[in-house]
Amino acid sequence: MGFPVTYYCPTCGTLAELDRDGYLADKSVTPYPFEGWRYVAPTEPFEDDADGVRFVCGESDGVRWRPASDRIEPERTDRAADTEGEGTTGSVDACGEPFYLSFVRYEEGREVEPRAETELVEINPDPRASGPRGPDGPGGPGGFW
Repeated sequence: MGFPVTYYCPTCGTLAELDRDGYLADKSVTPYPFEGWRYVAPTEPFEDDADGVRFVCGESDGVRWRPASDRIEPERTDRAADTEGEGTTGSVDACGEPFYLSFVRYEEGREVEPRAETELVEINPDPRASGPRGPDGPGGPGGFW
């Protein structure tokens, strides 16, 4: 049996409501994926083999989107306006950025600590020597000697 669970976009605060099984344990919601985690879209089966769900704020199908202002308003009792299983983007001012729901993962009976995806940075790819550009030394008669 699925339950509606609400997450918010870490960039703009827009709410995403997803129906899912209660036995899944959430690890975190982040604006970046964890290294080694496998993410699927909200419309794909994520209960079995996926390590998390990748949302695109205000755009992913299979999610009910609500504005960030709903986070501070009392719980709505009229959900008839929400379309079951479809995104609602008409009045939601969403940022369109991806964000990631990560589930708790176990390997050999121990919880795996997540790491953010590493980003390789190449420092000074220019093969020329770097350093200050300018005169070679003091000018004038005989230099320092």
